[in-house]
Amino acid sequence: MAPNDSEETNGGTTAAGRRKAARYIVPVAVAGVAAATIGLVPALASTGDPDLPKITAQQLIEKIAASDTQQLSGTVKISTDLGIPSLGGLAGTFAPGGSHGDTGGDKGDSTADPQTKMTELASGTHTLRVAADGPDRQRVSILENAAEYSLIRNGDQVWAYDSRTNQAYHATEDGSGKASGRSTRAPEGVPTTPKALAEQVLKAAGPTTSVTVDGTAQVAGRDAYKLLIKPRQSGSTIGSVTVAVDAKNGVPLKFTLLPSSGGKAVVDAGFTQVDFAKPAASSFTFTPPKGAEVTEADDAKAQQKTDGAGGLGMFPGAEGLGAGGQGSKDTKVIGEGWNAIAEIRTPGGTGLPTKSSGDVPAEAQQFLDSLGDKVSGKFGSGTVFKTRLVNALMTDDGKVYVGAVTPDALVKAADNAA
Repeated sequence: MAPNDSEETNGGTTAAGRRKAARYIVPVAVAGVAAATIGLVPALASTGDPDLPKITAQQLIEKIAASDTQQLSGTVKISTDLGIPSLGGLAGTFAPGGSHGDTGGDKGDSTADPQTKMTELASGTHTLRVAADGPDRQRVSILENAAEYSLIRNGDQVWAYDSRTNQAYHATEDGSGKASGRSTRAPEGVPTTPKALAEQVLKAAGPTTSVTVDGTAQVAGRDAYKLLIKPRQSGSTIGSVTVAVDAKNGVPLKFTLLPSSGGKAVVDAGFTQVDFAKPAASSFTFTPPKGAEVTEADDAKAQQKTDGAGGLGMFPGAEGLGAGGQGSKDTKVIGEGWNAIAEIRTPGGTGLPTKSSGDVPAEAQQFLDSLGDKVSGKFGSGTVFKTRLVNALMTDDGKVYVGAVTPDALVKAADNAA
């Protein structure tokens, strides 16, 4: 009989299970590509809900934790609908390390540089081919019409290749898992598989979360249970998260995030095809094609490009605003659970640059104006930048309040901190 389990798990004995689940989920992404905000898998083909043995939410979480699958290959469809205007020609301005109107980041940068390229996954619709053979052999390829971008890790060697421009990027990782050059990891907030997305949600689950089993589904030809996760608190922009978990091996196959405001999914990512056999060794080998322009990692530029985002990594386009991640002296967390808000002090205590200051080109200022609303309160005045998932308030005196909460919650947090 298919399950329709109303039993909730939250806090108490199940928190440890969720933490264990998050810890043991095997990343499928390349070079550590596992962090947050993507997806659209419009109605994956289904032949009806499968009839599976009844299971509780706790048992399903434990099934994810017990999964030891480290080998797979397949196709993932993924996109995001954050409800923000297209960046268009401004992509370089808001990409990590980007400069005014420079879509490739710093002048002379390779188009294969993962730090810039993988940012594209934070918006739009994408088809990815993924493969993994343990923690040291991974590959992600983004299919782009007639072109393909691939990020490959094989032991300590990391390669990226953009077939559109015939440019390649190479880095060698040291023993700590860090590359000897620019970061080879995707920017924070850009997970590439349902597994990576589920890991983040399970980490966050606690007493403020309701977790139940919500029936069954079939994803990529695999029978799956659906784990339904909802905030208990009001004020969050997140309505619910559903994770389809492979009934046989416990691997998350599909991830759907619905906003509390209603409408279509903000995040909906899933496999359209998956195979748990060992991928061919050739999947993880790469030799630059003849005539390819190869860029070697550069330590100095790496430091400049990866130091900025801090606690704002979950807010696309906010790189450079934060002065440090959670736990740094420049960042503190207000509240808990789904209503947590990060308060970040910007370098120099200054607010947004303005067109009149000459720091922002006209087209970039127009884009910012389309996102932001002026607000005021006990804290003074500032600008709220809104998406369907994450909102941010930047005050004129250089503080940023950001979280998956309503704009009113941000203003209240700023007033309380004033």
